[in-house]
Amino acid sequence: MILATFLVAGFVKGVIGLGLPTVAVGLLATVMSPVQAAALLIVPSFVTNLWQLLAGPRFGGLLRRLWAMMVAIAVGTVASTGLIAGAKGPGPASALGAALVIYAVIGLAGFAVRVPARTESWLSPVIGLVTGLVTGATGVFVIPAVPYLQALGLDRDQLIQALGLSFTVSTVALAAGLAREGVLPLAAGAASLVTLAPALLGMAAGQWLRGRVSAPTFRRAFLIGLLLLGAHLASRPWL
Repeated sequence: MILATFLVAGFVKGVIGLGLPTVAVGLLATVMSPVQAAALLIVPSFVTNLWQLLAGPRFGGLLRRLWAMMVAIAVGTVASTGLIAGAKGPGPASALGAALVIYAVIGLAGFAVRVPARTESWLSPVIGLVTGLVTGATGVFVIPAVPYLQALGLDRDQLIQALGLSFTVSTVALAAGLAREGVLPLAAGAASLVTLAPALLGMAAGQWLRGRVSAPTFRRAFLIGLLLLGAHLASRPWL
């Protein structure tokens, strides 16, 4: 189940440039606690997102533009990881499901929002802090960072690289938070390392397929699946 999950998650990331943490944590949360799923995510998420970050052409410029958001993501994630580490019962899975539903609905709605450049100086750290709090509570990195980065008017290569930067910072901060909470033992790190191979294999397959299928069609199918998965997780406390 774990190896198949990371193969699928890597495939999704290879096709559309994101989705590995979202798919992996979402699927694994159906058979284990979100904190266990988040611990398994650390190594493949870090390696694939660092690869995505360093492959782009404008790392320095993006870092100067987004550094405040990245700092806020790190602070918010480390500060709130106790929520996913200490919560019991169906609450964490329910919160994860709600985050996935929100992300899927935003993506399917196709909102074309643009953030004015004059607001970035104060809005970026706010978005980063909220993203960090959601990451620490659910193990998912995408809300509201992805819609915000999409609203900055970046070109395709810049957006892919900016997503890699955001997800890399989120991964490192999540690992630090889990380690601080004592829920990232050596065994979890070893298990996470094992998941790297299927994640990379899936990512390579997804990149191969990217030029052979319609990315918008695939993304829509992915979001619909994410919506159904999130609804299932969110409804578990009442089942």
